[in-house]
Amino acid sequence: MNRNLVKVSALTLCLFAGSASAFDLPMMTAAEVRSTTADAIPRPAAPELKEWTVMVFINAKNNLEEFGLRDLNEMETSGSSGKVNIVAELGRIKGYYDGDGDWTGVRRYLVGKDTDTARISSTPLMDLGPADMGDYRNVIAFVRWAKAQYPAKKYMLVIWNHGSGWSPKAAATAPRGISYDDQSGNHINIPQLGAILRETGGVDVYASDACLMQMAEVAWEIKDQASYIVGSEETEPADGYPYDALLGGLTANPQMAPQALAALTVSAYGAYYTAQGTGSTMSALKTSAFPGFLKLSDAFTAAVIAAGDKGVVKRGLYYAQHYSYEDNKDLDSFVSYVVLRSGNARVRAAGTELLAYLRGELVANKAAANNAQPVEGLDPVDYSKAGGLAVYLPGARAAAGYADLQWAKDSSWDEFLSWINPPKQHPRRKQLY
Repeated sequence: MNRNLVKVSALTLCLFAGSASAFDLPMMTAAEVRSTTADAIPRPAAPELKEWTVMVFINAKNNLEEFGLRDLNEMETSGSSGKVNIVAELGRIKGYYDGDGDWTGVRRYLVGKDTDTARISSTPLMDLGPADMGDYRNVIAFVRWAKAQYPAKKYMLVIWNHGSGWSPKAAATAPRGISYDDQSGNHINIPQLGAILRETGGVDVYASDACLMQMAEVAWEIKDQASYIVGSEETEPADGYPYDALLGGLTANPQMAPQALAALTVSAYGAYYTAQGTGSTMSALKTSAFPGFLKLSDAFTAAVIAAGDKGVVKRGLYYAQHYSYEDNKDLDSFVSYVVLRSGNARVRAAGTELLAYLRGELVANKAAANNAQPVEGLDPVDYSKAGGLAVYLPGARAAAGYADLQWAKDSSWDEFLSWINPPKQHPRRKQLY
């Protein structure tokens, strides 16, 4: 099963060192949560400012439910420690998976440590009832709660669910986003993702444990609110992140810097799926490099337009690495093709400079695993040349709404798309007088 909105197929209460009292807190009902201020919510006595708080928003209110529970169990193999808080909000609904108590609703946890991988042993601290996990305001509430109750020097936020990046082909009625809630029918769109981070003070590492989210259109929206952005250009297998390896590495070395945690997220994911022979991609972007990326991207598109290299570009659209949605092209692959095929010296120079910047500055880490054999009806795919950042490059005119993205407003990419596929000119009609 891939975490793809369209193509989806089936697949002891423990003590927490240093904060055992957190597990004795009573679970709150939805009514109590609504009527209780953040300052009045019970919290561990005299909380220590730990190194990291990792916040995982697990929207399993869809056909990924089983995997959401599995992932929380994976988190428990390391559990929170004296230096690391692991907090999660987990939602599920009837109709998909009846394991682990078959409860429904949305619960918040401080994740403890245990060895039972079949059952969640951490005590839920809050029961939020049927909260809408497709409403970005509920992610804001979760992050604010987590930061208030479990403060730390550094923060990581993971949003877990289906993802569609920015693609009008994701679904006819609900395209372009993440965290799809089957109960409410809602999801979080790209501008709302930016609002989540702005309104909660940002994080050191943001990660999408979801398909197709590592796009320029997505990353640009949140670049000012995270030091590193982790995500996949391609669809993700339903298992998603290997949280046992990821969080086990963090709790073993809690002093690690944001760059190291972003790199660990990428390498753990790559190793996990390489061992399985399952095609996948993952990368980490350094957001401090985005201003330089904008400058070089604009210079490249300007050079291509000035040279009139439309034929080369059109062929590049065909030959560049694409992902589950054909309009999602690997930027490195596309620029590499244009540089190789263009006869214009300025195009080659601008493209070469952009490629060097992508590989040396913007994409801090990347990993890819190839399909060793046909998987889920798909042919083997070579992802070894995946550059770490996808971009919207349709074979036709850009879809409605693209110009509203911050990436389109700040860059010349929308003008580049209009140059590739100009708007249709309607013939003049004779006027009757």
